[in-house]
Amino acid sequence: MNIIEQKLKDYRPSTPAEQEVALVEIVQQLILFGLARTGFFTGAAFHGGTCLRIMFGMRRFSEDLDFVLKAPSDSFSWEAYFPTVLAECRAFGIELEIKDRKNTTGAVKSAFLKTDSIGKVLLAAIPFSRQSMRKIAIKLEIDTNPPLGSGFESRFLGFPGPAAVTVQDLSSGFSGKLHALLCRSYVKGRDWYDLLWYAERGAAPNLKLLGNALRQTGPWEGRRVSLDSAWIVEELRRKISGIDWGATQRDVARFVPSAEQKGLELWSKALFLNAVERLSRSW
Repeated sequence: MNIIEQKLKDYRPSTPAEQEVALVEIVQQLILFGLARTGFFTGAAFHGGTCLRIMFGMRRFSEDLDFVLKAPSDSFSWEAYFPTVLAECRAFGIELEIKDRKNTTGAVKSAFLKTDSIGKVLLAAIPFSRQSMRKIAIKLEIDTNPPLGSGFESRFLGFPGPAAVTVQDLSSGFSGKLHALLCRSYVKGRDWYDLLWYAERGAAPNLKLLGNALRQTGPWEGRRVSLDSAWIVEELRRKISGIDWGATQRDVARFVPSAEQKGLELWSKALFLNAVERLSRSW
């Protein structure tokens, strides 16, 4: 049994959808491993939902690999990192193709890495049938002009081998999530799932980073907010009171493992107001 077969077995997928998520995460981790081998994390950090899942153990599934530069730079390019990433993945039998969106305008630089080879590598090992040529696509995004004030820490990837990965610390990641919750123009179920995850851990936000983010983008852009826990709680309560929780539950359902689906039935205004109350007591 090769290392990728063993990794898939460790996931114990119970449905075709969970199997597909496991295959995506295997490729994500191979890419992270390759990036670590390039020295990418000397100047950048992993963050977002996939980071919480792979590096912090959150249970919901995620899609993209999101990063921030530690210091703003308008000269960043993905191109320099891809030869090593492709070579590292090839060593495990995974051939990647690149679509680098070099002409992307704005601070967020994107690229797509695709493969149809993982199905070939695992054709005899996957528990649920899938088209062997079906492509898995991973989007990489990096914010080259992030708000200042983030904290970072080093965590370690175990698959396909040991590798040090710089991540936003939990407090800074929570600030990024709060910015999304307060500023996003639409409701995203994964944001609210993550709020519950942070509440379970009694997380406290990095107020400096959150203040800078609010001033940089969103409804408070360019304004100085008297930012404290009371202000955050009040704005979260306002958001929670206006949300259709049935629609929000349906939006996140495909990212939640089978064992947790029942818990989504509890999603309501009362549940999230309680979560915010618990958070406020820990700040």
